[in-house]
Amino acid sequence: MDILSKIEGLEAKFHEIGLMLTDPSVISDQARYVRLNREYHDLERVLHCTAKYKRAVLALEDAKQVFYNEHDAELREMARAEIDELEPQIPALEEEVKLMLLPQDPEDGKNVVMEIRAGTGGDEASIFAGDLFRMYTKYFEIKGFKYSVSSFTEGAVGGYKEIIFNVTGEQVYGTLKYESGVHRVQRVPVTETQGRVHTSAATVAVLPEADEFEVHINEGEIKWETFRSGGAGGQNVNKVESGVRLRYMWRNPNTGVTEEILIECTETRDQPKNKERALSRLRTQIYDREHQKYIDDIAQRRKTMVSTGDRSAKIRTYNYPQGRITDHRIGYTIYNLAAFMDGDIQGVIDALQVAENAERLKEGEL
Repeated sequence: MDILSKIEGLEAKFHEIGLMLTDPSVISDQARYVRLNREYHDLERVLHCTAKYKRAVLALEDAKQVFYNEHDAELREMARAEIDELEPQIPALEEEVKLMLLPQDPEDGKNVVMEIRAGTGGDEASIFAGDLFRMYTKYFEIKGFKYSVSSFTEGAVGGYKEIIFNVTGEQVYGTLKYESGVHRVQRVPVTETQGRVHTSAATVAVLPEADEFEVHINEGEIKWETFRSGGAGGQNVNKVESGVRLRYMWRNPNTGVTEEILIECTETRDQPKNKERALSRLRTQIYDREHQKYIDDIAQRRKTMVSTGDRSAKIRTYNYPQGRITDHRIGYTIYNLAAFMDGDIQGVIDALQVAENAERLKEGEL
């Protein structure tokens, strides 16, 4: 593939979009402005990468010209050294450019709503859901992501039956989307007196957060209720009805089925803020449901083991007796469970990204 021919015109498009972003008519159209702004920053990253590739290719051509045409031995030796340095770099830079030119998932740059729910395994599943939540928050600290908890239900002996939280930062969905699925743990529960290893599970859902203009909601049809928040906070939570609950009847355009969406938010002691955050979660849930057909179509087309779109698929096992983590999608196994549960999960995310990109390149999506 001639990479240089692929990147022709990108500079012109980049400058054209830059001018459009200063146009008052574009700025006033929020949906269009946000879309163009994302495209502008995506092109900026691609151009930075392609410029590095082009510099290396031109430098290699110049060095070869000197080596084959120059009679001065010292200059030829310098050119030979430059050729030896540049030639191994070109294929790696070319692969990087190819990946940058692959069609990007438009959701990758979005913030996310994450949901962790205890699955099979009773109290131990709730404890494991709590362990996963701690693992992710440690990872967010490493990445510089911010998170805020929207709602949670605690387990009887610790952990969570369910916890829902928002995560914000750079390329959050593109980083965390591989975590959606069933996570399985094998260990001796604290409640086990015989010392037997049990298997429990928790499900993780990573949903791209919808922008306000992407989903139409008839706010007049939302039924609101307020209630006293539980948890920490002293006597305030017993006196102030800061928690909010919304009910909304929504018709799925893909199936024609009408369903009730129920959302609770107790994140702050400020009822208006809780209402705002509940609305944000409603937009995200509707967006997720409406785009599930798109996700399924992509998964079917790619037939990839990395992101199947099936959130009920078992994706990873955490084996405590062996100190082992196995990601079943790519057969990736490591033996650093303690560090992994302390947020050191970038290695497996990198491996999943590499595997998916390799599949996309192989399928000739360029």
